[in-house]
Amino acid sequence: MAQIRLQGEEAALEEPTLVEGFPGIGLVGKIATDHLIDEFEMDYYASVHCDGLPRVGVYRKGDSTIRPPVRIYVDEDRDLLALQSDAPIAAPAVGTVAECLTSWLVETDVTPIFLSGFPAEKDGVPDLYGIATGDGADLLEAHDIATPSEDGVVSGPTGALINRSAQLDRDSLGLVVESSPQFPDPEAARVLIQKGIAPITDLEVDVTDLVDRAEEIREQREKLAERMQNLGEEESTQAQPLRMYQ
Repeated sequence: MAQIRLQGEEAALEEPTLVEGFPGIGLVGKIATDHLIDEFEMDYYASVHCDGLPRVGVYRKGDSTIRPPVRIYVDEDRDLLALQSDAPIAAPAVGTVAECLTSWLVETDVTPIFLSGFPAEKDGVPDLYGIATGDGADLLEAHDIATPSEDGVVSGPTGALINRSAQLDRDSLGLVVESSPQFPDPEAARVLIQKGIAPITDLEVDVTDLVDRAEEIREQREKLAERMQNLGEEESTQAQPLRMYQ
């Protein structure tokens, strides 16, 4: 049975924002979301049991506790939620997972920020642009986040979530950053946080660790990045020019 199962008492949130971290191109969304969870020492809030999610158990070094591959963390003081995923979503399941998660977002009145990488050979600091559904574009404009420079499409679970938000005319934001199509990209994740997530949420986020540990992060995420490269576009979250999709 599809459900989002709280791990304790319901959090006292006012106008919460959720940052989504499904793995995709460059693992930019996952790296950025994992960093927020670690940096703010966010609490494990809910387990995600949507139909179609991998039925696997995840454990961490030095901790014998088994948890599901998709989880939600909370920081009540910062009015912040973060979705962490340790496994790709199979193509046939992306629609079901998006519907399940969006139902919960609507019920809890959460504004989501969806994250995606745009495969590119970067020259200097990666470019970032924003997309939105509902009235989300007002927030992007308020924080001077650039609009797309060409037609494009977001695929994978993130694309399905954006599609569902548009279908329901719900407010949501999407942040797309230039990222490596082959390797984990902590630099692009840093840009996502500094130029997108932090100003939108009005939070200060120290990204020093992302910079100092960039090579270590790449090595830790290399196997997952390889798996994402071998998946079809419906399974791997990414943005790409519309002409490549047609």
